[in-house]
Parts: sequence; C-alpha cells; structure tokens
Amino acid sequence: MTSLPDLPARLDISPALADRLRRELGTLADEAVDAIISEVPAYAHLGEQDGGLLREAVSLALGAFLTLASQRDDAAVPIAPSTSGAYDLGRGEARSGRSLEALLAAYHIGARVAWRRLSRAAADEGLSAPAVGAFAELVFAYIDALSATSVSGHSDEIAKSGRARERYLDRLAEALAAGADPRDLDAAASRAAWRPPTTLTAVVLPSEAATRVRHLFDERTLTASGETIGLGEDTAVLLLPDDRDRVRTRRTLTGLGASIGPARPWQEAHASIARAIRGVDLRRRPSDTVDTDQRLVDLVLTADPEARGDLRARVLAPLDRLRPTTRDAVEETLRSWMLHHGRRAEVAADLHVHPQTVRYRMGLARECFGDALDDPRVTLALVVALGATAPGRPDH
Repeated sequence: MTSLPDLPARLDISPALADRLRRELGTLADEAVDAIISEVPAYAHLGEQDGGLLREAVSLALGAFLTLASQRDDAAVPIAPSTSGAYDLGRGEARSGRSLEALLAAYHIGARVAWRRLSRAAADEGLSAPAVGAFAELVFAYIDALSATSVSGHSDEIAKSGRARERYLDRLAEALAAGADPRDLDAAASRAAWRPPTTLTAVVLPSEAATRVRHLFDERTLTASGETIGLGEDTAVLLLPDDRDRVRTRRTLTGLGASIGPARPWQEAHASIARAIRGVDLRRRPSDTVDTDQRLVDLVLTADPEARGDLRARVLAPLDRLRPTTRDAVEETLRSWMLHHGRRAEVAADLHVHPQTVRYRMGLARECFGDALDDPRVTLALVVALGATAPGRPDH
C-alpha cells in the first residue's frame, strides 16, 4: 500500500455542523454513487451487489472524513480504516475488469458531488470564508489520499492476477506438450482464461529469438521452455493459434534457426511439437529456418535412420566394386537420374556436368546393377535409399 500524503491541519467544526453533515451522509452517498453510474460508462451496468459495495465504500469514506474534520487527535487514526477500504476497493475494481481511468473518474465525480453538498451545509451553518477554504483543502486532500491508495490496490491486483495467469498459461503449454487428456486441457485453458483456437502450430527456436518475435504473433500464442519438450534451456517452443498465413510465418522466422511444425487441432499440439523437433535436424546451418510442411519427404526418409542405413547398404551393395570417389559420383548421378526420369540433359544441368559424363556414369551403374535397374521393386528401393536430401546439397 502506498504511503499517504500529509493532510492539511484538521478543522474545529461546530457540533451542530458535524451533526448536520452526519445526517446527510446516507443521502450524499446515494447521490455520489448515482452520479458515478450516470457519468462513467464502466459503471453504467453495475450489478446490485457491486453497487451496494460501492455505496458502502463511499459511506465509510465520508464517515471517516467527518471524524477527521472534527476530531482533535492524531489524523492518522480516523483515516486508517477508510484507506484500507480504498485499497480493497481498488483491488475489487481490478478484479471486476474496470480500468484505472474509470476508477479515478469515479473519485473525481464523487469529490465534486461531496463538496457541493458539504460546502452548502457549511455555508448554511455560518462557517467563515477562511474556514470554508480550509474545509475545501481538507476535502480534496482526503480524496487524493484515498484515490492514491485505490490506485495502489488496483495496480497490485493487476500485477498479482497477471503473474497468476502467466503461471496458468505456462502450465497449459506444458500440458499441451505432454499430450494431456482433452478434459484436463479444457480445464487448464479455463483456469488460464485462454480462448482455445481451432489449431495450434508449433515452432521450435532459440529462446532469445522466441522472446524477440513472440509479440509478432496472435496474443494467445503460448510459450514453453525447451526443457519442457526435452530440449535444452536455450531452446523454446511457440504455439501459434490458427496460423493461416504460413508464408508470413516463414518470412518472420527467416534466419532465426526455427523449425515450424504442422497445424494440428489445438488439443493435439503435442503432435505438431514432435514434428517441429524432428525438423530441427533438417537444418543445414544453425540459422536456417525449416518449414516441415515443405520437407515431408525428408522427414519420412529419415524417420528411421538405422533402417534407412540398412536399406542403403543392401540396395547399393552392387556399387561396392567401384573406387570410393567413382562410387560417390555414380550414386549422385543415379539419384538425379531417377528424380528427372532419365532425361539426360536435365540430369547434366542438375549436376553441372556434360551429358556425356552422365552417359558414362549411368553406363557404370548398369554394369553394376545389370537388368535389376529395370525391376520396379529395385527401382523403388533405390528411390527410397537415395531419395533423402544429401548432406550439404540443396533440395530438388
């Protein structure tokens, strides 16, 4: 709670004026609340319970003010309960979703209404002009003290609720990454006040890059640490809601070393995360960004590296008779030959060699494989064995 400003010296008002002001407290509180409801849009549809709490807060504040104005002891004593109430009022307004601007407007209107009635009563009771001036100073200093305390309560509640919601959002992201039961995910989303999208798209990227670009996506974007998904603490995952502009997403993430998973129903986000994690291994440089939707063939062909290694060793065994450098050249040419359906000119352009070189290398391949090259089953095995993008080579 903030410290209160020094209040002006108390007034020695007459018992008659004090009695009259006390008799008017109820009417004054109603008038102030009615004016607030009428003039501040945020209070226009105040419910019966909230309206009663507001009237109670106004009555408490006015009663404490009259004690302050007429007492002869320590000014901190009567104001303590009302400032405590003001702090609680600020917190309650924050919980109700009303802004700080609305709260301060309510105080301004309440002060205006209160002073209009209090000053009229003071004049009727013959209070001198200097005393009326001192009275006004005390009224507005008191209102400033209460409003400052309410602002403190409002700010503290916003900070507290913000931290609590961040924790709930973190837990929701962890539950999504773990593939939790849909009922548990619904409950976690409700606790976090998070409106579920239709789909979520996972992006795995360095933590510092995630911090830089997080605000460029939908405000519902969730963030989980790399440790949550089985990676290091220097890695993070963003879960992008309803990401319908994948081109823009790739452009935003270019050069950040990101791997973009597929869009999946939001409760199946763990599948998108798993795909994005696998996409990390398809980067040629740490700064490369990979869109797994564009690398499905490579993902399939690298799904079981050990099985693919066994397949390569078996199906390419006929090339073992060649020298290593010759074998590499023939293997590269055979791969391009299959991708370009045997069109020699296109293979030559792809490999940046002369068409006669392609003819020579394919001649060696036929010597090694013989008629097996015409067997569809062998052709399929060769396509799979040679189909994944070779390390350091561009896609075709």
